[in-house]
Amino acid sequence: MKMFTKLALVSSMAISANAMAMQSMDDAALSAATGQDGINIGIGISKIEIEKVLIHDNDGLNGTAANAGAIVIKSNGTGATAANGIVITAPMDATGTAVDNTRALASHNLADLTIDTDKGTGTNGAFLNVAAAVSGLDIYIGEIGVSGSNAASTTAVRRGNDAANYNTILSGLTIKTGLTSANIQLGAAPQGAMIVLNTTMQGGLEIKNLGIVDSSTKTGTADGTTGNRAAGQIFLDSIKVSDASQANLTVNAAVSVVGKEGSNNGYLRIITGSGATTPKTDMYIKGVHLGSQAAASIGDVEVQGLQTYYFNGTANVQGSMITISGH
Repeated sequence: MKMFTKLALVSSMAISANAMAMQSMDDAALSAATGQDGINIGIGISKIEIEKVLIHDNDGLNGTAANAGAIVIKSNGTGATAANGIVITAPMDATGTAVDNTRALASHNLADLTIDTDKGTGTNGAFLNVAAAVSGLDIYIGEIGVSGSNAASTTAVRRGNDAANYNTILSGLTIKTGLTSANIQLGAAPQGAMIVLNTTMQGGLEIKNLGIVDSSTKTGTADGTTGNRAAGQIFLDSIKVSDASQANLTVNAAVSVVGKEGSNNGYLRIITGSGATTPKTDMYIKGVHLGSQAAASIGDVEVQGLQTYYFNGTANVQGSMITISGH
C-alpha cells in the first residue's frame, strides 16, 4: 500500500504536467524581474476533465490479436466522476481564490515551473533543469475495469472497447494531495534521476472511497435483487498516510528511464523512500466494508511505523523500487 500511495503521487504529477496549456515569461522579462536568466511558466488551470482512458493490450494473454483487451477508466455515474473517468482540480473557487490555503500555491496556479539550461561538467554534461512546485490536488478517478478492445481503426483516432464484454475491478477512488515540489532534469541529469521528489506534503496523503470489486460472484442480471447477485466488493471509506506520529508526509522519490543494455530493452524505474533519514509511515484505514458499500463496517485498521526495504544489488536498503516494462 505504501508503494501504491507513492506511485499515485508520481502519477498525479505526471498527469498535471502534461495535460495543460501554458503561459510563459520570456528570458528578458524574467531577467528584469529577478536578475536571473531563465524561463518561468505558470500553469493557470483549475480543473482537468478526462472522459475515458483505455490502455490496450494488443495481443492479450495468449499472444494473439483476437484476444486484445484493455484496462478502462470511465465515469461511474456519481459525484465528480458522474460524466468523466478522471477529474483533477486544484483547491480554488471560480474566481481563482484559494479555498484551502494550506494546499494552494501563492500564485493560485496548478503548477509553477522554473526552467534553466546548464552546460554541466565533462563531456556531454549539458542538461535542462525544471524546478516544479505543484498545488495540492483533488484527483477523482471513476470506475476502473477490464474489457475487450475494439479493432483499431485505420481512419479514426478513437478505438474504444467492447461494452458487452466488461468487468469492474475498482468502483473508483479519490486522492487528495498537499503542496509538493519536484526537480526534473533532461540530458545529463547530474541529480542522478530524471525526476527527483524531495519534499513534505502538507497534511499528508488521503485516498477516499476505494472499492475493490470481485465480479466472479455475479449471477443473473447482477442488479442486487433476489436471485440476481451483484458483484462482491471490499470498500474502504478512507486511507490516510503520514510520517510516523506526524501530520505531514515526507515524499522522497526518484524516477528514471533505463535504456537498452544487451538483451534488456529497458524500463521505467521508480525508487521511493530511499535514504537513512526517511521517516517510517503511519496509515489509518477507516470504514472497512466487506460484501458491498452498504454492508456494515467491520471497523477501522491502523498501521503504525511502516517501513519497506528493497535490494539494491548489494544490500537491503530502506524504500521501495518499482520497475515497469513491456513484455
